[in-house]
Amino acid sequence: MVALDSVKHAALCKMVDYLFEDPETRFPKAMEMVDKAAPRNLFPSQREAFRNAIDEKNNWYQLLMKIAHLNPDVRNRLVKSFLIDSNLMVWGEQEKNRDKYQCNIPWAILLDPTSACNLHCTGCWAAEYGHKLNLSYDDIDSIIEQGKALGTHVFIYTGGEPLVRKHDLIKLCEAHPDCAFLCFTNATLIDEAFCQDMIRVANFVPAISAEGFEEATDARRGEGVFQKVSKAMALLREHGLPFGVSCCYTAQNASSIASEEYFDWLIDQGALFAWIFSFMPVGHGSTPDLIPNAAQREHLYNFVREMRQTKPLFTLDFQDDGEFVGGCIAGGRRYLHINAAGDVEPCVFAHYSNANIHDVSLLDALRSPIFMEYYYEQPFDGNYLRPCPILENSGMLAEMVTRSGAKSTDLQHEETAEELCSKTKAFSEEWAPVAKRLWNDPRDPMHGKRMTKTQGMAEADMRKFERLQKEGRTLHYNGGLRS
Repeated sequence: MVALDSVKHAALCKMVDYLFEDPETRFPKAMEMVDKAAPRNLFPSQREAFRNAIDEKNNWYQLLMKIAHLNPDVRNRLVKSFLIDSNLMVWGEQEKNRDKYQCNIPWAILLDPTSACNLHCTGCWAAEYGHKLNLSYDDIDSIIEQGKALGTHVFIYTGGEPLVRKHDLIKLCEAHPDCAFLCFTNATLIDEAFCQDMIRVANFVPAISAEGFEEATDARRGEGVFQKVSKAMALLREHGLPFGVSCCYTAQNASSIASEEYFDWLIDQGALFAWIFSFMPVGHGSTPDLIPNAAQREHLYNFVREMRQTKPLFTLDFQDDGEFVGGCIAGGRRYLHINAAGDVEPCVFAHYSNANIHDVSLLDALRSPIFMEYYYEQPFDGNYLRPCPILENSGMLAEMVTRSGAKSTDLQHEETAEELCSKTKAFSEEWAPVAKRLWNDPRDPMHGKRMTKTQGMAEADMRKFERLQKEGRTLHYNGGLRS
């Protein structure tokens, strides 16, 4: 870290300590302090939302107060790790490298420490993988070091069940205090000892897999799992520890997850965030039956936006929130995935690759053929409510896999990209007119922003479009040549 950055880092850390000494009184001064310490073009919309929350004392302010009242042994270090070390201090480095290497540079890296899992959930590809494969401690440490060299300081553990390797994961948190770690977990291995580890490292946050209430959860995950999840949440809440939930939105649990009753329950349990993923029929034997239909998808779209106006829960709907991030974020644009065998994949749902982290560097993987296909083709449609090359633009993944020569990385049964996309074709066709209607609705609060070229785009994205346009490539971004 250069001297000027060290001064800025120290100032921001001091600001966090100052604010949390008396959050109710001092939070109103927070944005004034941030504006002095950080460039105005750094996360401007997020800063404006933060400012409005404080001024209006709204549901987002309530969420800030929940964070303020976390375990004080964790809170300050956690905020510094996530907000300062992993975002404010490094976004500029990521942007610089996107221009320098002319490829995608991720904000976060998802990786599977192990293929092992103690559950066998319906519709989860990891259930097929068995317990054979692991990334070693040194493998993961190397991935983190390579990520940091590119400006990436957020690492998200998937699986398998990552907490099968919880001792190694905690050691990695200790080894990299300048990084933020999130863990998708079924929560059945969270115990008192793990809570004490979380308090000690302070930069590790669980995202507990939550499938709705008991009937919906146990139907997909197994009898008694809901009670184990509830017990884990209670233990984390009692210790004042941060956690959120990850929800797989399916045709079966749609009415349970997208309900105010369920969101209120999550808030009562102490959850700070909810990440919602629409079901993808990935893997051998997985059928499209669990894909939410267009009506259920539209309900989720409206429901999440309503909840954001009223509930103290940070909610992301990864399919319908494409408009806030310029469409698809996979292929390293904002994240990538490395499986337990070391295969570097563009997405947790796209198990195809030209590169293995044991054979090539992370940067080389980001410049491999399948990743460059994502780089050239993103966004896949000018309507960012159709972000995905699998689910909403069925067949586009198959085209990219063919052009790149990427191979299936499924750890158990190979599935061609054509086979995967064939399972999503019906939904893609059903959703297209609904997405068009929603996108062009002049009554939608986002309508004005949707008509601007820069909505959801970083400055490096816009410079990429300029380069590609000069090369004569067809562009699909809003304001460019639409598909």
